[in-house]
Amino acid sequence: MTILSDKWIRTQAQENGMIEPFVERQVASGQISYGVSSYGYDARLAPEFKIFTNVDNALIDPKNLQESAFVSRSSDTCILPPNSFALGRTVEYFRIPKDILVICLGKSTYARCGIIVNVTPLEPGWEGHVTLEFSNTTPLPAKLYANEGICQFLFFKGNEPCEVAYSDRKGKYMKQTGITLPKIKG
Repeated sequence: MTILSDKWIRTQAQENGMIEPFVERQVASGQISYGVSSYGYDARLAPEFKIFTNVDNALIDPKNLQESAFVSRSSDTCILPPNSFALGRTVEYFRIPKDILVICLGKSTYARCGIIVNVTPLEPGWEGHVTLEFSNTTPLPAKLYANEGICQFLFFKGNEPCEVAYSDRKGKYMKQTGITLPKIKG
């Protein structure tokens, strides 16, 4: 696998709509940076959140996650309670080519504050808004900023196109928009 450069990312975004909306340079003035970087793309956090709560004594069941397990908020910031968890999504909509695998890493600005960003790989042929998972590992409340950088996506080219892409098998998270809760394919 080869990691792909800013030039490749820019070409794919501008000519093939791989990332929309696309920011072709790094934006950092007074905010957490986002846009294309040397070998990646720093995505922005959309202003919608699902913050997990235990007010209704909900059970976290990945096969049947109930709305009572979280509160939904739309805001320019999200206060993540101590030792807690929330979901968000990217501003950007991604369309991944069938010979590319994308790995996401958290930004150091948040990591240095005890905020962990988790995302499973974006598989070849997948498209949609990326649902992001946040853990506040600290004993203090933490603030997340919408419309600013939240994570970096790294693009890797496989040695050859895969036999069956995510789009070919009609994956359950294909073309997701908004924050998408866990699903079981039936």
